Amino acid sequence: MPNLALRVACTPTTRGVVAAISTFLAEQGCNITDSAQFDDAHTGRFFMRTSFRSEEARTLDELRAAFVSVAGKFDFDMQAEFFDEAVKRKIVIMVSRFGHCLNDLLYRWRIGALPVDIAAVISNHTDYQKLVVNHDIPFHCIKVTKENKPQAEAEQMHVVEETGAELIVLARYMQVLSDDMCRKYSGRIINIHHSFLPSFKGANPYKQAFERGVKLIGATSHYVTAELDEGPIIDQDTVRITHAQSPDDYISLGRDVEAQVLSRAIHAHANGRVFLNGNKTVVFPASPNSFASERMG
Repeated sequence: MPNLALRVACTPTTRGVVAAISTFLAEQGCNITDSAQFDDAHTGRFFMRTSFRSEEARTLDELRAAFVSVAGKFDFDMQAEFFDEAVKRKIVIMVSRFGHCLNDLLYRWRIGALPVDIAAVISNHTDYQKLVVNHDIPFHCIKVTKENKPQAEAEQMHVVEETGAELIVLARYMQVLSDDMCRKYSGRIINIHHSFLPSFKGANPYKQAFERGVKLIGATSHYVTAELDEGPIIDQDTVRITHAQSPDDYISLGRDVEAQVLSRAIHAHANGRVFLNGNKTVVFPASPNSFASERMG
């Protein structure tokens, strides 16, 4: 019996949505195994994610068709998505010359701790070609210069479309994406920023942090928008620093945090636990049933 899930977002919020969804699933012969919801009083939006088992073997298409009547009961905009939690979402990873996040993602993917299918890796350098190919994953080296940027992005988007990838992961990809690409894949590109945003932006945040004598450094994973490093934040974390540590220590500790934060963001997105909410996100925690894999991811 497959584990299925339903994501719902609606504006404005109103009474009866949870009851209507629960009643619908019960009438369809489904048993709810986990559910989370959030009513945002500031934006007037409602979000809900429900895991369930279809004891009467309803297909996703049958559930989608039947749910139309539920959405029609409410006089507002409701977006609903049914999906099979066991089906891994395809991703394309983009990387430049810092390989710590790529290595971490490949390891988690190989041991089954990351619920995705890595369809391809794109880089503007060949440093990690052998590593990727040895994992039996297609590698695409697409050079990017000021002169060929539109053509290079067209090649990148062709790889994404050809593989059927649902998500692009920038694993320290050190090129700024165009506004057109950001708009085309809005909500489908996740970046890892080597700083606890919004502080210490730029190419060398660890040097800035060292010079300021900070006691905490961190990393931020967020969706990519046309505004550089300003997209909705999915996950963040920090690590403590002392006066005795060197700039190299900052870099080493920072890279470890980056890898953890990025993998958690991908894990949450792949499991349908992240909802865009204006300039922010709503991120529901993993259910107890997936706690072990979430901790590994």
